[in-house]
Amino acid sequence: MEDLEDLYENAPCGYLSLGADGVIVKVNNTLCNWLSVESYDLLGKRFHDLLSVPGKIFHETHFAPLLRMQGYFNEVALDLVSSTGEYIPVLANALERRSEDGNLLFTRVTLFQATGRRKYERELVDARRAAEKAKQDLQALNEGLARRVSEGLVERIRLQRGLLAEQEVARLREQFVAILGHDLRNPLASIVGGLNILSKEPQTEKAKRVLSLMSSSTERMFSLINDMLDFARLKSGAGIDVEISRTDLKPTLEQVAEEFRSSHPNRVFAIDFRLTGPVDCDPARIAQLVSNLVGNALAHGSDDKPVEIFACILGGELTIAVRNHGVPIPKEIQDRLFQPFFRAGVSSGNQGLGLGLYIASEIARSHRGCLKVRSDHEATKFTFTMPASSATPA
Repeated sequence: MEDLEDLYENAPCGYLSLGADGVIVKVNNTLCNWLSVESYDLLGKRFHDLLSVPGKIFHETHFAPLLRMQGYFNEVALDLVSSTGEYIPVLANALERRSEDGNLLFTRVTLFQATGRRKYERELVDARRAAEKAKQDLQALNEGLARRVSEGLVERIRLQRGLLAEQEVARLREQFVAILGHDLRNPLASIVGGLNILSKEPQTEKAKRVLSLMSSSTERMFSLINDMLDFARLKSGAGIDVEISRTDLKPTLEQVAEEFRSSHPNRVFAIDFRLTGPVDCDPARIAQLVSNLVGNALAHGSDDKPVEIFACILGGELTIAVRNHGVPIPKEIQDRLFQPFFRAGVSSGNQGLGLGLYIASEIARSHRGCLKVRSDHEATKFTFTMPASSATPA
């Protein structure tokens, strides 16, 4: 007689189950062996935490929204990362289980190793490169023959090709920025407008859930696009783009606070702005910094305690602090909070790429300021300080 427990634990594929909040609640021995970990090392983590960085991005922009909208997906190619840092290519299938009233109970995920398939794909790429190299060799031979006819003509052609290559690189760079900065955000704004119109029409309960999921997805996409644009600029060495002006910062901070009050009506905010004069800063970037800090506080703070936002000018220095109550951040995690793609905890609301605090710290640096964190059993507090005047980019 077949032992069903043994069949699950030692199946030729990996199995794991996710709770309604996306946390791993069950995993079989096969997957643990692939990752070189024990089952208790995986319980309590999110599936997102097992993936490579490209897989994390794909998870947030495609994988999770698709699963929530249609309830399943098949043959999604991903890379797992073992405890030794080894990449394990897999094909993933997932299926949601819901109650009769439509509430999500759990999600089952099946993983199949795809090493052979990836090897075959690499061999195809290598074959294509070999064919391309043969084509280039033939082209080089033709160029050699042409050089014998006219050295001057060949040199001119070479220079023209170099110029065209540089122009193509510049064009592709401009296209990339345009796609993220315009071609994606403008149609996304149209989608948001359409969702707002539909939300005002009579809807079934299922339609309301789908509209809510779509609205949340578009908000995350806007945030991801903006974060990735800033991240690309930082990695290229360009730094955060700031436009410094002498600004009354209080209306800007009040607007940020009001937006959060409107979008989180069930949360309590304690606001205290003591800004006695103008500040030399980029108000849009300061608003982005504060928004990232408040969003982080809402995601990780206690729902029944207020999120405190404080700002003052004292001794020629601007100080902005965001404070929330909840589980303290361990010291070893505090040291990594401002690294890109780092996300602490498994909160269901924590669905970004882990760039928010990193970009906030870079905005602080661009204003010749600094961003620090302090966390204990009483509260977690992020504090941004900068000179109130003559704040030019570092």
